[in-house]
Amino acid sequence: MRGASRASYGELREQLAAATPDAGTAERVGDELFAVVRLLDSEHGLRRALADPTKPSLEKAAVARRLLHGKVSPAAEDVVAEAAAARWATPGDMADAIEQLAVEAFTVSAQLGGTLDDLEDDLFRFGRVVSGQPGLRTALVGPATAEAKRSLLTDLLEGKVAAPSLSLITQVLTHPRGRSPQAVLDLCAMIAARRREQLIAVVRVAGALTAGHRRRLATTLAAAYGQGVHINVVQDPAVIGGMSVQIGDDLIDGTAATRLAAVRRRLAG
Repeated sequence: MRGASRASYGELREQLAAATPDAGTAERVGDELFAVVRLLDSEHGLRRALADPTKPSLEKAAVARRLLHGKVSPAAEDVVAEAAAARWATPGDMADAIEQLAVEAFTVSAQLGGTLDDLEDDLFRFGRVVSGQPGLRTALVGPATAEAKRSLLTDLLEGKVAAPSLSLITQVLTHPRGRSPQAVLDLCAMIAARRREQLIAVVRVAGALTAGHRRRLATTLAAAYGQGVHINVVQDPAVIGGMSVQIGDDLIDGTAATRLAAVRRRLAG
């Protein structure tokens, strides 16, 4: 999102935080906002009408309230009404913003419940599982009903991830909006990291890192980047030794495999 859409989204994030004082309320609002996204994706005319920049903001907000009143919580109704009143570059930006606010609500719930670390880790780990299993990806993007996908995710994850993680993963993967499962999970992980104002570092190593190593690495990276860094560790035998650290577009590669590859290239030259 750019320009007006980005500004509108920022204002709505602040409103969401103020409207969700406890974990239960935040998760309920998240569920309700996901339902609104599904409605907007199925009713294109409604989405265009609510995002129409030529219509008065108060009129669009009133339409949203009439549509939702008594069907969702007052907090969710307020968020959607404010979204309808805001300015968006495209109607799609409004729907995207409400979806991201739904994810934000789940991260608020996890933060208030003390499980935000678990949520980030669960999103990352399941993203790795999905990326490594073509059959699972096919099942999640195929023609199966949302209920069938929900049942599959419950069978796979119930008791293995935190309850808020299962709820969020189920919401986004039963209605991926044309994106790959990995892309959807990455979006959720990014929003969860932003909730803690942290960057995500993907660390590739040959073996497991101890808790002490993780803490020291997080401290070193935080000092280098000027903000908190959440560590996601990937054990990769191809690393051989050392580690690589990926933060956004930055790659810090100190693996033996990379050094050997560089030697081979020089010899071949």
